[in-house]
Amino acid sequence: MSTQNFDYEAFAQNLAAQAQDLVPPEFDDNQKQYVINTLGNFSLLSGKAIAEDPNLNFDENQAVTITQIIAEWSFHKSVDLIRSGIPQQYWDAVMQKIAYTIFEIAKQTFSQGLPHDKILELVEHHVKKSYAEAITELKDKGAIDEGLMEFALGQSNMDKMAQEMKQQQDGGEEVSMPNADGSMPPMGAGAAEFPKVDSKVLKLATVAMLFKKMNQDKVQTILNKFTPEDAQDVIKFMQVPNLPERIGAANALRCLQEIKTNLPKNTELNPNSVVSRIRKAVSKYSSKEIDTILIRERIEVKRLVFNALEGKYYDKIPSKVASIVATHLASSV
Repeated sequence: MSTQNFDYEAFAQNLAAQAQDLVPPEFDDNQKQYVINTLGNFSLLSGKAIAEDPNLNFDENQAVTITQIIAEWSFHKSVDLIRSGIPQQYWDAVMQKIAYTIFEIAKQTFSQGLPHDKILELVEHHVKKSYAEAITELKDKGAIDEGLMEFALGQSNMDKMAQEMKQQQDGGEEVSMPNADGSMPPMGAGAAEFPKVDSKVLKLATVAMLFKKMNQDKVQTILNKFTPEDAQDVIKFMQVPNLPERIGAANALRCLQEIKTNLPKNTELNPNSVVSRIRKAVSKYSSKEIDTILIRERIEVKRLVFNALEGKYYDKIPSKVASIVATHLASSV
């Protein structure tokens, strides 16, 4: 072992434990666990590779630094992936490409004895490049559309956290409006100005920003549920150039969080609802027939179904996953 004093297992566990307090609070349990597991797994694998590769001559400090770099970028880019809205089935492939890139660049730059600042600069450049390549590849394969690709490429938790730290150091909260009164500068003849942060108009502008990424048929369906005045404002904001930059990332996130908080709760995720849906889906089958239907399912899914038949909810499975199972059973049996 080339780095005998490097306890990579304990170090990876420690990094994963620290990450638990840094995961964005709006993430659900599944998303939070993905970030923590991804960081922990990549830290463990890279630490093991560094410690046990006889061709590497890194000391303990270098091994720790490389592993920590991989952990930090694994954290930030997994958060970016989740916020991007890209389906979870594609997350691992993107993250594996990023982790491999970081590992190779870090090995090369440390072996060459480059200054620490230069190493970090090169790693960041190649992380962003590999992330962009992976997202673009998904779009080229037809897995995501161009709008989602652009939205994903615009995510940067690294920049967001740096901005928040600066706000804390400055002792004040950021307002992304350039005018002293919190309003945006004029956007041209007849165009509206954004008033104070958290106002209704700013929320409508944020909705318009999202609508520009969506299929227009879906947009019209949603707009039909707005009041005529609000719908007109949203349409007007959709025509504003550089809308995301004018709103500001912090303001948009704040508005989206408030909109999400005020949305009606999805009753399909209610445990009682899940139990009822599963019971209804399989009620016409015998226990033996249900065993046959579930023969290829995981043991956790089987427990969920059989608990539901007894009127109980199996809480070892996240509510979103349980709801998906219920939907799948309803459509397939």
